[in-house]
Amino acid sequence: MSGDLKLDDFKTSVRELIQALGEMAVTFPVAGSFSAFGTRFIDPAWGFASGWNYAIQWLFVMPLEIMAATITLEFWDTGIPAWASITIFLVLIVVINLAPVKVYGEAEYCFSIMKVTAIIGFIILGVVINCGGGPDSGYIGGKYWSNPGAFNDGFKGFCNILVTAAFSFAGTELIGLAAAETHNPSKSLPSAIKQVFWRIAIFYIISVAVIGLLVPYTSLELISRNDVDSKASPFIIAIKDAGIQGLDSVMNAVVMVAVLSVANSSMYGATRTLAALAEQGQAPKILAYYDRRGRPLVAILLASFIGLLSFLYITPIQGPAFTWLLALSGLSSIFTWISICYSHIQFRRAWADQGNLLDDLIYRSPIGVTGSWVGLVSLILVLVAQFWVAVAPSGGFGRESVAERTADFFEAYLAFPVVVICYVVYKFWYRTKWVNFKDIDLKTGRNEFESELIRQRWREDRSMWPRWKKVYKTILSSSAD
Repeated sequence: MSGDLKLDDFKTSVRELIQALGEMAVTFPVAGSFSAFGTRFIDPAWGFASGWNYAIQWLFVMPLEIMAATITLEFWDTGIPAWASITIFLVLIVVINLAPVKVYGEAEYCFSIMKVTAIIGFIILGVVINCGGGPDSGYIGGKYWSNPGAFNDGFKGFCNILVTAAFSFAGTELIGLAAAETHNPSKSLPSAIKQVFWRIAIFYIISVAVIGLLVPYTSLELISRNDVDSKASPFIIAIKDAGIQGLDSVMNAVVMVAVLSVANSSMYGATRTLAALAEQGQAPKILAYYDRRGRPLVAILLASFIGLLSFLYITPIQGPAFTWLLALSGLSSIFTWISICYSHIQFRRAWADQGNLLDDLIYRSPIGVTGSWVGLVSLILVLVAQFWVAVAPSGGFGRESVAERTADFFEAYLAFPVVVICYVVYKFWYRTKWVNFKDIDLKTGRNEFESELIRQRWREDRSMWPRWKKVYKTILSSSAD
């Protein structure tokens, strides 16, 4: 249950930051999105630090997810060598990203259909199993929330899963990176933003709640820290414990597809961020090279090379490698989200100071700057809680050496020194200053294509929609008309 509450906590913060990002990305559909916003609205040094933090996050998520896909494949005991499956998965991801952007979008669309269908099916099946509909399970109800309990190790255990919970929500901000490559961001981005919220609310929260009802945290089959021996996800464990034959293999296939989808998105996010940083002069210029098909080839080559880290899975250090890759990427999202929230606060201050009206925004966040403040404070509290757990882990210091304590700290807080080092080095090298909201440039790169006349036509078109479409679009899209 602690996982359910933590995901719900992140759901609120993510909703607020994604609305803020949508408002800025529609107004300024520029390459680099939030790293560019950090440079423009906060401080060039912060834009550099947050941009490289984001690029590093996705560069190392890809080998992590390929390792995870290899783990899922081993569920079937096919006899395929791990090195062979890693090679196949890595080549597949590289080929998809070398194809035109349309191919990447089609691949992600197919992956999404499979994932959504499977999750809906699992939620329904989970309710049936919980009510005693499985062959072997009997009625379960909420007994696992009583024994072994809802919270493993109390509040500190609750805080201890922050890195994993943040990692689960990483990627929701990728729609901001797509703004510069979107034909009509004013129409497509608002719909995508609203869909992100509902997908999180329905698919993440409900599915994790069902898992919490069906699988106790004491299950020996659950993967644990520094342990990659588990070959089953909680979804498969729940199905197997219920005595349902065959369906566990189907769900495992879906999990493998989901993992590969994350690896695919990781390369897209990393390469576009690297190219954007290079265009802003914050990375080697060669990384900004795009070919005629719109592919950042040098950035893709760099990401492919780092993807070779997935072969660490076949070495004796596979456990620590998995843990450190997760540590490097998990908390990184928090810094990215903080940057988005504060950029939006600065943007709104500059927007009002320069005499603009909120009605002038093509897309306006329905929760406004208040939502960004709530998101910013919530995310800072998450960092504080995670620092507390890193300094004073739940197991205590009694049986740990100094080296073990240091390792535990950086496993939980590794992204922090990365961001600080990037920020301090750039700050002192270039002597940058924090941007005053009165000096913020609101002209360069601004989206002024969709005039009020065009938006009036969109509103008129909507008046002709049937009732079912109006309800659907009300739920899944939002714009500041």
